[in-house]
Order: sequence, then C-alpha cells, then structure tokens
Amino acid sequence: MTKRSVHLTVNGVDHNLDIEPRVLLSDALRHDVGLTGTHVGCEQGACGACTVIVDGRAQRSCLVLAVQADDAHIETIEGVATQGLDHAVQTSMHEQHGLQCGFCTPGIVMSLVAAHRAGVDVETAKDTVLDGHLCRCTGYVNIRAAIDAAWSTAGGDT
Repeated sequence: MTKRSVHLTVNGVDHNLDIEPRVLLSDALRHDVGLTGTHVGCEQGACGACTVIVDGRAQRSCLVLAVQADDAHIETIEGVATQGLDHAVQTSMHEQHGLQCGFCTPGIVMSLVAAHRAGVDVETAKDTVLDGHLCRCTGYVNIRAAIDAAWSTAGGDT
C-alpha cells in the first residue's frame, strides 16, 4: 500500500510521518509518535478512552484516520500539564479518587479539558461530556466529584 506524508503538530511538536492511509490517528499517536497515553479500548468510538483534542475539539482518535488529521494541532494527555504542573482536571481526578485502573482516565481528562476551555458549565460536563465515556471501575461518583472540584478551582485559563 502506498504511504502518505502526514504532518501532525502533537503537543506543540511537529511530526512528519510517512504512513499508510488506513492508519488510525490513535495508532499513529501511539506507534509512530510514541505517545502511549492515548488508550485504545473499543475501536468503535463508544468508550472514549482514545479521546484527544484536535484543533481545539475533543475527538475519538480511533474514528479518525491519521491522513484526515494532516496539518492538525493535536493535544494528548502527555501535553495537558503545563510548566510541570498538572491541569486542574488531572489534579482533581487524583484528589477526588476519580480513577482506579486508569485506563479510561486520559480520555475523560481530555474531554473535560476541551469542555472547560469551551466554557461548558459544570452540570453539562457531568452529564453530557461524561456520558460519552465508559469507566468500569469507579461508578462515576468520584469522577463527578472531580469535575465539581476542577470547575470550581480551574479558573478561566485551563
């Protein structure tokens, strides 16, 4: 199969990849860029584990071909912390015990970061945003508490 050149800016770093057109963005991030924080669960977009931020919007990276993301700015869980400090959502997930096995956590964090940046209110984040993620460990109570904490402490610069 003929490979295609794809340019991705991931967490502020430019990557020029030669990949097959059938490669998913999730696989390109994990295997070609080397960032394994983006987890692949269902490969159907239902679980949300593979969520990243593409050009400012939360996206399921298992539903996007890497060639479709050519010239996109992508943010993964590895790029959320700034200047060595965790994002408010990461901190609140830790403090409120909003994770257990951690498999779903990167996707949840990425969706919540995008939602907060977009000005989504806390109730919508707890209902609509969280509704798109499957967590088999926590029962969501602590994740919802983490969302409350993050929204109350994050301020407007997240």
